This record gives sequence, C-alpha cells and structure tokens, in this order.
Amino acid sequence: MENFKLQIKELIISALELEDISPEDIQDDESIFGAGPGLGLDSIDALELGVALKKKFGVKFSAESEENKKHFASVDALAAYISSAAAG
Repeated sequence: MENFKLQIKELIISALELEDISPEDIQDDESIFGAGPGLGLDSIDALELGVALKKKFGVKFSAESEENKKHFASVDALAAYISSAAAG
C-alpha cells in the first residue's frame, strides 16, 4: 500500500506541476485541499487531479457527488477509494 500511496503522491505532483514539493513532503493523512496544513489545493486542482487519476487508475469521479470531498480528503482517502473502485 505504501508504494501505491507513493504513486498517488507522484501523480499529484506531476499532474499539478508542483515543482517545489516532493512525495516526502506530502503526509498520507494530511488534507490536500483547502486552507490549513497540507497542500492547500483548490477546485481547479481537483478537476485536473481527477482527470489524471482517471487516466492512470481508471477511476471516475462524478461532478455531482458529495462523496468527492471525502475521497479527495487525503492521500489515504484517495488510496482507499481507488482500491475499492478497482475491486468493485
């Protein structure tokens, strides 16, 4: 699972062109969107990341889904969602 989370972190960095951040800078349980500690990404970043995740892992996110906030909460949450979507 750690390797899988590393892949997600690398995808976040490359898809969003976060040049000053390394995978080690991103905590698995830290918020990746909004204010406060974490990456502080915004809704445009979420769209770009959603497209990148779909291309790499084949998962889809519905624009109308309230669940998206939960799925994009952290690297841990993304990994859990992608794993369950792949299994289902």
